[in-house]
Parts: sequence; structure tokens; C-alpha cells
Amino acid sequence: MRNPHSEKSLGAAKKIRFRDRIFFVFEEVYEPAEDTFLIAEHLKTSGHVLEIGTGCGILSILAALQSDHVVATDINPQAVRCARLNAEINGVSEKIDLLVGDLFSPLRENSTFNVILFNAPYLPEEEREGCESKSLIDYAWSGGKDGRSIIDRFIQQAPEHLRPGGSILLVQSTLSDVEKTILEFRKRRLQAKIIAERKFLFESITLIEAVKPRRID
Repeated sequence: MRNPHSEKSLGAAKKIRFRDRIFFVFEEVYEPAEDTFLIAEHLKTSGHVLEIGTGCGILSILAALQSDHVVATDINPQAVRCARLNAEINGVSEKIDLLVGDLFSPLRENSTFNVILFNAPYLPEEEREGCESKSLIDYAWSGGKDGRSIIDRFIQQAPEHLRPGGSILLVQSTLSDVEKTILEFRKRRLQAKIIAERKFLFESITLIEAVKPRRID
């Protein structure tokens, strides 16, 4: 019987490696880069995990190897299809539910998690002219005019889906105001700080952790 996941059958998909794992990345799906690997290198999860914007599924798959169950969402149907294939290849498909939709919208009402992961679209983008619309891949990086349109929506919604004692891991660039992100988390009574950083010429990519106290006084 022919292997349905042979490289030939995957066409133009690109193959990448992280540690001892192999992942395929379809066209129109965000290819893991420095921001993805910044989370991956600091990933410690347990219990029930949610990933927003899963892309090819690399973080959800790594989380599934450590945790009880993972739910992953992406607005890009091609990304969900790609992540589903990678979950099968890496033997964790039974531990991951993959859903198409914007941020938390595909979730059941009152769903809560021990860990929430988000490699956010954080790059500022000039306003589009006329009827020009986003391609599927644009959703992976475009954060609107100031780079914060998706981040701000995420921060507003995320705390209600986080269990007491749970944590959020969010990646963003200094181009989109990291200090504001930390302040907005703290306004919602989460304990937020930068736990890792990778510096480049004109920006730094930061990994922010926001923890929900077990008790709120």
C-alpha cells in the first residue's frame, strides 16, 4: 500500500526539522521562524493546552508530547490541514483537536486551559488601498497599522479561557510595543513579564509569559 504521506505525495510542501521531529509546511502556511523557535525552546506544558494560530502545527505537536490534550485554532484552513497532517506524521493526532476560525471563536463556550500559546501577527502594516485583500499567508504576520490589532483582541479574550494558575506564552516584536502588552495583561490581573528575547538589527523578538494567580485578592 502506498504511503499517503510520502514526500512525493506532498507536492510543493517544504520539509523542516526541529530536534528529532519532521514537519511539512504547505504553500500559504507560515513557515516556522525565529519567533516560533523562541517559544519551542522554552515550551513546558501540562494539562490542557490551547494554541491560537497554529500554522503548520509545530508548537501544538510539541505541546501534545508533554500534555494531556491540545486544542489548536487557525483562521487559515490550509494551516489547519497542514497541522493535521503533521500531527499524524508525529503520532499525536489523537491528542490534538484542530479548528478553523478567528482567535477563540471556534471554541466551546466556557472552555478553559492550563496553557495558551500564541505566536501573534505583530508586524505593522500600511493600510491597503481599494479592494486589495489579505492572502491567507498575510494573516500570519500582519498586525494592522500599529502591529497590535490582533494582539489587543487576544489580550481582551484570553484571560477568560485561562484556568487559575495557568499561563499564556505570547511572542511579539518590540515593533508593536511590548510594554503595552505587559501593561494590558496586568490590567487584567495577570502577572506578566518577558522571559526570553532574541535581538536583531532593528527589533527584538520577545517571549512574554502572563500567569493567572490561583487566588485574586
